[in-house]
Amino acid sequence: MASIKRLRLGFLGVGWIGRHRMQAILRTGLVEVAAIADPSPEMAVEAKRLAPDAGLMRSLDELLDEKLDGVVIATPSALHAEQCIHALERGVAVFCQKPLGRTASEVQAVVDAARTADQLLTTDFSYRFTDGMRRIRHIIRSGELGPIYAADLVFHNAYGPDKSWFYDPALSGGGCVMDLGVHLVDLALWCLGFPRVSSVTSWLFAGGEPLRQRPGQVEDYAIATMELDTGEAVQLACSWRLHAGCDAIISATFYGPNGGVSLRNVNGSFYDFIAERYRGTSRETLATPPDDWGGRAAADWAARLAAGEGFDPEAERFVDVARIIDRIYKQ
Repeated sequence: MASIKRLRLGFLGVGWIGRHRMQAILRTGLVEVAAIADPSPEMAVEAKRLAPDAGLMRSLDELLDEKLDGVVIATPSALHAEQCIHALERGVAVFCQKPLGRTASEVQAVVDAARTADQLLTTDFSYRFTDGMRRIRHIIRSGELGPIYAADLVFHNAYGPDKSWFYDPALSGGGCVMDLGVHLVDLALWCLGFPRVSSVTSWLFAGGEPLRQRPGQVEDYAIATMELDTGEAVQLACSWRLHAGCDAIISATFYGPNGGVSLRNVNGSFYDFIAERYRGTSRETLATPPDDWGGRAAADWAARLAAGEGFDPEAERFVDVARIIDRIYKQ
């Protein structure tokens, strides 16, 4: 069994998400936060309250000069691929916020850099780490439901991002699909074992009009259908600022001939989920709140890195997800 060593980590981008992931990683007891970099002095000071001994750096290069084992990246999407590749080429493992890149080619370049450097790379597909989704995936993969023939996944957000770069296609790579739909694509493929996708059909809207009529904007409502080579149908829907009657509507439901399983948020919450198994008109509860899942993906990466793991070929799955996003955007 590999020995566990205490890690020296750097954090690039310490807004709310970056600080939350820092807290989760610190709770593992496996790390030392050696360095922090953020263009906002206020954000850097907030992060330093969590890690008083960390140095404040002005750039990624200064961060990497601190002889780090890994770096956590939570910066605008347009920067992810370049920053990840730069860190990996310096021999530093990477945990990056989604999306890993704005296109499949960007994501592939990051994965290739991780493979060449033999460094552990992962991205923050945090919903995989909810208790409910793990129970659901186990039931699906066990074959208890029989062959899954349909899935329906939804993420409607009654609000929208508060940073201007989210609304610039060149900086964000896209709108609600890139922000929220990427989680839905990942959960569908992850639960079903990453099957081949034969076709993708999508409809994208901005301000209530087809996106193609609003050049230079990003979508705020999207519907997509994936047909799998094995015949299953997967339906996805996501949005920003939908008149949803609550803060959010989030669900992932899978149907087989022997029953169904579903994860759904509770009372419009972004954080509380219930998972259920369906048999005809009856239901069985699989998981309920509370479930402190938000930072588990980051903590899992840190634990694996501390155990000495290098490149994980499963990182290629991030490319599979990105290819579907490209097809939703018809790239």
